[in-house]
Amino acid sequence: MKFTIVFAGLLGVFLAPALANYNINVNDDNNNAGSGQQSVSINNEHNVANVDNNNGWDSWNSIWDYGNGFAATRLFQKKTCIVHKMNKEVMPSIQSLDALVKEKKLQGKGPGGPPPKGLMYSVNPNKVDDLSKFGKNIANMCRGIPTYMAEEMQEASLFFYSGTCYTTSILWIVDISFCGDTVEN
Repeated sequence: MKFTIVFAGLLGVFLAPALANYNINVNDDNNNAGSGQQSVSINNEHNVANVDNNNGWDSWNSIWDYGNGFAATRLFQKKTCIVHKMNKEVMPSIQSLDALVKEKKLQGKGPGGPPPKGLMYSVNPNKVDDLSKFGKNIANMCRGIPTYMAEEMQEASLFFYSGTCYTTSILWIVDISFCGDTVEN
């Protein structure tokens, strides 16, 4: 009986961090890049990461729902929400997100380190009618504002694209650019 209680206690000690929610905060003290403050909240139990970029009128919020493979970014200045499939080859896994941020901060790589990976999306000008297909988290964030679907642009398309893009930089790890009429105006 004592062995069972001790084992259950040890299991709880080792399992709790895997199911925990935690936050990562990064301040751009020098505000060199004008990025303001960025925070990441990770909910391992629901397999979701929430990135908040607070920079006045240029603020945005992003949800990465690893469970359903979609991400959404709400652009406050544009009053729009953009949904896209997550590219798991470029976007870090939820397990490695915390480690990547700590590594960048501890090694002083921040904005002066190696360039982040980049993704570029073309935003479809047609509004999304049914948000429920993207899951509860994304539906709740985008409800009540115009929402658009974006498709990842391949390298050949990048060479010929000449329009304006709105770029979000997630903790110096990945830059995601949204291009098209809905973000140009």
